[in-house]
Amino acid sequence: MSFPTPSPHQPIVIDGGRIIDPAHGVDRIGRLLINEGRVAALDPSDDDCPDDAYWIDAQDRIVAPGLVDLGAELRQPGREEDETIQTGSDSALAGGYTSVLCCSNTNPVIDSAAAVELVIQISQRVGGVRVFPIGCLSKGRKAEQMAELAILAEAGAIGFSDSPQAMPNDALLKRALDYCRMFDLPIFDRPEVPGLAEGGVMHDGRVALVLGLKGLPTEAEDLAVARDVRLAEATKGRLHVGPVSTMGAIDMIGRVKSRGIPISASVCPQNLHGSDALLRTFDSQFKVHPPMRSPAHVESLQQAVADGTIDAIQSGHMPRAREKKGNDLELAPFGAATLETTLAATITDMIRTDILSWSRAIECLSTNPAKIAKLDAGTLGIGASADVAVIDPETPWTVNASQFLSRCQSSPMEDRELFGRVTHTIVGGRLLFVSVEDSGTIVAG
Repeated sequence: MSFPTPSPHQPIVIDGGRIIDPAHGVDRIGRLLINEGRVAALDPSDDDCPDDAYWIDAQDRIVAPGLVDLGAELRQPGREEDETIQTGSDSALAGGYTSVLCCSNTNPVIDSAAAVELVIQISQRVGGVRVFPIGCLSKGRKAEQMAELAILAEAGAIGFSDSPQAMPNDALLKRALDYCRMFDLPIFDRPEVPGLAEGGVMHDGRVALVLGLKGLPTEAEDLAVARDVRLAEATKGRLHVGPVSTMGAIDMIGRVKSRGIPISASVCPQNLHGSDALLRTFDSQFKVHPPMRSPAHVESLQQAVADGTIDAIQSGHMPRAREKKGNDLELAPFGAATLETTLAATITDMIRTDILSWSRAIECLSTNPAKIAKLDAGTLGIGASADVAVIDPETPWTVNASQFLSRCQSSPMEDRELFGRVTHTIVGGRLLFVSVEDSGTIVAG
């Protein structure tokens, strides 16, 4: 199905929507003018709108800064059976994302300037969502020697991490936190003690015991978070912990923040709704990392997002090919496609339940992630890069992963009715995604 779209340099007017920009305290009905790739005006008059502007009617819709993801696996180069930068970008645009930090677990891994530059070059050729590579924290992601962080930074790495692999080497992490102060770049750590988590399939609790499955104990995360925050306090390095999933992690992060230590933390949407009870079906779609935990942990995580202990909601996008996820639960890899459902899950589980306001939700999905990564994003301020998501907040839809733009067709939200869909995604003033209702089909522009 075809539809008219603006030329790359054509001005865009988004009219009549509820404009939400937490960075500037804006939450009101208004009009947004985009020109030359930047936000040109808020509430311009008709006379101030260019005659050749492309108009988007945003009545009854939310107009927000494009979402920013703090760590998605795009899998290219080397693991294209799971995802490519093209399909990952399409998936991100459909989910309202305009900037995505790319995890370092490609093949070869992103531990050299050439690897950083390759990801940047491919993403530029794709011309979709903005892709920012995260460089490896250790050489080869082996947790033995620190990677050449200065060279990676010079090549364009936005931060450093071996995620989704944990960093078991305490001395290496401490040295890296100290060293990264030179570049003012963050380290992203997926907190887990490998020795405690080895072989785990799901949350270590009553459900795992009944099902006879090896559990992932909360202590594996709690101990890693305790180490991380203590090293951040000692070195004053920039540390982002997450995604987290336990009450213990929240407690430690909150206490460290109360002492003024500038760490940040994130959570995945599947940990804000689904509990370990979903694994009773033995369906590998629910095998995600961090694992879905008990309802008590879910409730604590929700409250931590609301009160600011947790700064950001990240997708946790870990795409894996159908052949891999089709294995038995114990053999199937962790992972799921989540870029296309994160916003809707947040609307359904956090906004419609009055746990979060719209402004706080956009802060967690866009404004704060941009601040953590120090990106020119997450705001609709005059002169800012025109990265915008237009959202229909009320539309109900049933998740069908077979219709995802991602190559991965596994979702922990499968068959759930969610509310809210992105109707337009604009990156740098270019309208790159338009949702068209046509027998449930989403059309990318």
